[in-house]
Amino acid sequence: MKSPSLFGLLIAITVPFVLKAQPNIVDLQSAEEIAFVNVNVLPMTGNQVLSNQTVIIKNGKITQIGSSKSIKASKKALKINGKSKYLMPGLSEMHAHIPIPQNNDNSNVRETLFLYLSNGVTVIRGMLGNPYHLTLREQAAKGEVLSPRIFTSSPSLNGNTVPTKEEARTKVTQYQKDGYDFLKIHPGIQLDVFEELVKTAREVGITFSGHVPVAVGVRRAIDFKYASIDHLDGYVEGLVPASANVDPNTGGLFGFNFTDQTDANLIPELIQKTKEKGVWIVPTQALLERWTSPKSGEEIVEEPEMQYMNPGVRFQWRGSKQQILDNNYSAEKAKRFIDIRRKLLKGMADSGIGLLLGSDAPQVYNVPGFSIQHEMKGMVDAGISNYEVLQSGTANPAKFFGMENQFGVVKEGAAAELILLDANPLEDIEILKN
Repeated sequence: MKSPSLFGLLIAITVPFVLKAQPNIVDLQSAEEIAFVNVNVLPMTGNQVLSNQTVIIKNGKITQIGSSKSIKASKKALKINGKSKYLMPGLSEMHAHIPIPQNNDNSNVRETLFLYLSNGVTVIRGMLGNPYHLTLREQAAKGEVLSPRIFTSSPSLNGNTVPTKEEARTKVTQYQKDGYDFLKIHPGIQLDVFEELVKTAREVGITFSGHVPVAVGVRRAIDFKYASIDHLDGYVEGLVPASANVDPNTGGLFGFNFTDQTDANLIPELIQKTKEKGVWIVPTQALLERWTSPKSGEEIVEEPEMQYMNPGVRFQWRGSKQQILDNNYSAEKAKRFIDIRRKLLKGMADSGIGLLLGSDAPQVYNVPGFSIQHEMKGMVDAGISNYEVLQSGTANPAKFFGMENQFGVVKEGAAAELILLDANPLEDIEILKN
């Protein structure tokens, strides 16, 4: 038997007031037509709110949208009163990690997917692929598992997995044949091997995203036209002038050790180069802010959302944080590091570079679904508007995947992957926590 639909799940867990007055989730799933009436819509096709709309949904698609005065739902439609509510597309987590079953037990997989969904995340881009994820992607598409829409990377390409040009050719070709959506780049790849990787990827028709190996460097990475550079990897290092004469292998956590050698005057050149080459950016700003903050690991694991991670994971996270604090840590330097990243981000947003919402969950202190809330706040704190932040998690991912108007927007013909809110997130981004 199929699991309840994604739409039905989100209705159940994001707008419980509906269930007090409406049939249960089984009836939502079986409804031939669903109508939101008198609802405010954030279509994400522009920075606007459409007031007093009716949105008709059939077979998982938006079939009609317009003024509630002009559009009437059929008598058989399940009507949801959206008065004073705000309807918008579900969010995307563009740097997600999906577990794999352990000892034939997929409970951790199901729990992780549910955590994404329960926070309104309806699209995930898995960044450490496994053959299991190819099957899971198809099961999600068919509604056989409760899951966001899935895009998945290949297994990791790094200095150990592709030590030679021959190995790079072999793996890139195989991963494209296997059906992965893109290649995942990790550190350690030598320049000549990376050049062969890029050449082969272009020949077989598959994109690549992720980290920037030290031997490649951010400027070459941009020239190679990464589909996306994640974590702003390489950008802080790219702000260190040649005159500083640093060893590029000693940058530490995303260039943290080079914080005081950076030259902010180099930011415009890097931004312009990124824009010219059409490289998208997944900042994972919250990951770095939480990882480098002066808060102790013990303090962070007491946050309410941490209850959803098992004790072993929380223990590992505490240890990772303590290593940073014990290694000549300076809160002042951490602040300067975050300020540099914020300047980069704000400049990218202002220049029109494509930003994609992603938090790197579940990694250190990033609980799936919950961490996307921290990421949105981190982007706002960098000076990016609420609309641009929402755009990075809705319409932008669809455009990135070449699926513009198929999801990530509220318009006729788009997928009904929607969330309903009590207030306007354009005015307060943190309303998305509810």
